[in-house]
Amino acid sequence: MTSLPEPVPAAEPPSDVPAVRPTPPWRYALGMFGTSIPINFIKGSIVLFYVDELGLDVRAYAIVMIVYAIIDALDNPLLGHLSDRTRSRFGRRRPWLLVGAPLLAASMIALFSPPAALDGTALVLWFAVFAILCELMDSMLNANYGALLPELFPGERRRAVANALRQGFQLIAMIISLALTPILTTSWLGSEHSTEGFSRTALLYGVIAVVVIVVMALGAREDPRHSALERPRLGRAVLQILRTRQFWSVGLTGACYTAALGLVLSGVQLYVRHTLGLPVAYAFALQGAVIVVAAAGLAVWAQVIARIGALRAWRWAFVVLAAGFALLLMAPTLATAIGAGVVLGAGWAGMMATHDLVVARVLDADAARHGTHREGLFLSAFGVFGRLNGIVSGVALASLGVFFGYYSGEDPGERTGLAFRVYLCAYPLGLVVLGAIAARFVRIPAAPEDSGVVSSTD
Repeated sequence: MTSLPEPVPAAEPPSDVPAVRPTPPWRYALGMFGTSIPINFIKGSIVLFYVDELGLDVRAYAIVMIVYAIIDALDNPLLGHLSDRTRSRFGRRRPWLLVGAPLLAASMIALFSPPAALDGTALVLWFAVFAILCELMDSMLNANYGALLPELFPGERRRAVANALRQGFQLIAMIISLALTPILTTSWLGSEHSTEGFSRTALLYGVIAVVVIVVMALGAREDPRHSALERPRLGRAVLQILRTRQFWSVGLTGACYTAALGLVLSGVQLYVRHTLGLPVAYAFALQGAVIVVAAAGLAVWAQVIARIGALRAWRWAFVVLAAGFALLLMAPTLATAIGAGVVLGAGWAGMMATHDLVVARVLDADAARHGTHREGLFLSAFGVFGRLNGIVSGVALASLGVFFGYYSGEDPGERTGLAFRVYLCAYPLGLVVLGAIAARFVRIPAAPEDSGVVSSTD
């Protein structure tokens, strides 16, 4: 593996290609609202819908999630590489965004609209096909949307503003797609004991996502000078990425956070129903508290980053997040769970404010070293770590059958409350503690505008 890279002037785009006016940070950030709504609705409701409502066995769910994660991990780098190699008058990233948005919406609607007559193997197949299609379209969108951040905002200060804004839009999307969803699916658009609310909600969210992503994509002003650079070659590019030490250290450490988040998103409604013994709609209060605190915390963490840098702030965010999960593990009531959620939201805000900045530093150094902008492939390679989280969530859910006798809503066993306390609290706590320890050993290049030399410290 390589040591920290030295900057190379060849990374500069050709000077004879005219630059474009900068994209307003808010216009780019708006896209996060559109990309977040579908995938958070899917992650937040898929277990409740298929396992608890339709009776899909957790073992079948685990198998599908393992296949899902493997395909997800393989298609991410390929989609990122295709994006880097795209040359069109509309840019490299925008065509993929404009195509991917309606395809993701259609796949999501189908995922939550299985024919009523399906059961057994047929239900598993329907779930597998459309879950994987949703994953593929989400990968397409995020490979291209994420690659725009370092390209549109090359300086870290302006990049930090754009990232903070997009995280704010993500939180707004989460208020809708996570906190509001239990009310929509079980009250306003459906009922507690029926499933039609899920398909209606999927249709609503699909329309919103397509409109927002199209508006963002049409307003993103890609730098045409990057398209004038040589197209990266897949084999050589992959080998260079795999030999980069920061790819492994940042990627594996960040995966501890994303795996924990994946468990929370998929388990919170079941935690409220089975552990707290409340209707699913009460998840609105818990999720809403976490999201509101996270939104307020973004501004605080921006000041922390300005004082101590992205890397050190990232390390502290892991610690705060771990404290939140520890408190949630001990919470006996909704009120105490909301109190723990306040700490959890503060830690989550820190991760949102810092993680992408840490990753972007590694991308900047790669472009400087190798003289080509391949943000799509590099980000997608980083995404492999997060996409493999499907294996973690699948195995974690299957373990509830082994340890607590929970196999589905039709065969819940007698310790369901403890099962989902472990799923939502204990498993994420272990992952985040592991991440906090690993983060202490991570080193990343210095910000380009802060130093003329790429160094090993923040």
